[in-house]
Amino acid sequence: MVIAITREISPRFNECEITHIKRTPIDLDVARTQHHEYVNVLKTLGCTVFELPAETDLPDSVFVEDTAFILPEIAVITRPGAASRKPETESILRALSPYIKLIQVREPATVDGGDVLVLGKNIYIGLSSRSNQTAIDQLNELLREYGYTVTGVKMHDCLHLKSAVTRVAEKTLLINKSWVDTHPFENFDWIEVDPVEPFAANCLPIGESIVFPTSFPKTRAKLENKGYKIVTVDVDELAKAEGAVTCCSLIIQ
Repeated sequence: MVIAITREISPRFNECEITHIKRTPIDLDVARTQHHEYVNVLKTLGCTVFELPAETDLPDSVFVEDTAFILPEIAVITRPGAASRKPETESILRALSPYIKLIQVREPATVDGGDVLVLGKNIYIGLSSRSNQTAIDQLNELLREYGYTVTGVKMHDCLHLKSAVTRVAEKTLLINKSWVDTHPFENFDWIEVDPVEPFAANCLPIGESIVFPTSFPKTRAKLENKGYKIVTVDVDELAKAEGAVTCCSLIIQ
């Protein structure tokens, strides 16, 4: 069984943190409709979805990915880099605890789940404005007994590592190589985003399918030409808060 944890959109979503894009007004009704469609896609793909209620005073809390990352053996509760987001982990800890063993990142480490890319026993963390070297050092200690190695990756011009590179399959990555140091990923096959779609590197594999935004048809065509089954979802309104398809769920397999 695949479990997906999601959270409804806060009524204060327009007060979300913005780092690398210009702030534009978010239509809450449209954002909620898009989020519901996203949840329905997860259900269609076989996920058992647990939908948490909106956190009224936490504008970014729909982006549950940043509060944790899930490994086969254990889940790691993060310590988000933005002060306004640190309280988000409390309800996620409660939501995850029935399903998997938990450990927590501690102060002064900061790490957003959007900066965490798990590729087998190698975990890559973007050295961003939200995630620091202290978190990498701490996670190497916490996860050593499970056989994981945690490595920092230099990046720029985007919020999170998974804005620039995500996993498509075991040995294949979707990547915008203009935003990330590609050296750590030299042993993988790359599907490069179309140059006119720099934000297209974020995709979400679920089973045999890839959840992907409707906004990037040129990159979608590249994925389909490689034989991947693409399921599209409109997340344009969520993208105004620097969100994407991995951001809105925590997947337990």
